[in-house]
Amino acid sequence: MECNCKEKIEPVLAKYAGSDGSLITVLQKAQDIYGYLSDDLLLYISKRMNIKLAKVMGVVTFYAQFRTKPAGKHLILLCQGTACHVNGSAAVEAAVKEYLNVGEGETTENGLFTYNNAACLGCCSLAPAMMIGETAYGNLTKEKAIKNLKEIEQKEAAI
Repeated sequence: MECNCKEKIEPVLAKYAGSDGSLITVLQKAQDIYGYLSDDLLLYISKRMNIKLAKVMGVVTFYAQFRTKPAGKHLILLCQGTACHVNGSAAVEAAVKEYLNVGEGETTENGLFTYNNAACLGCCSLAPAMMIGETAYGNLTKEKAIKNLKEIEQKEAAI
């Protein structure tokens, strides 16, 4: 199947396709444009940049920043770094996953949230912490984490 994505990605490819070491940049920009990297898009990038699809897929699967499935409207990153782990991130993780009825890397049925763990968010003084979109939530308990999710759901319902 041919990718119907030429128009949006073509300026990026025109700028970077001939530059050695630009694959990650192209993939980042493609994900910014489309929200995720579909199989068709990856094949198109591979052909257009003259890079074997296996190499493109190797990069996509190696780096956690890349998504090959659409993400929810709100991306959740729960910190699993040492400070967060010691301060109870496992309990927060269990509560969030149960509340949302998702596993690692999954999106809720309504498309509102995608849940992921992160090795470190860099806000150890707030441990345990999570990011939802660009907002950091710290000093979490199971109850606080669920309260934050419910508040976002209420705001979305009001839109």
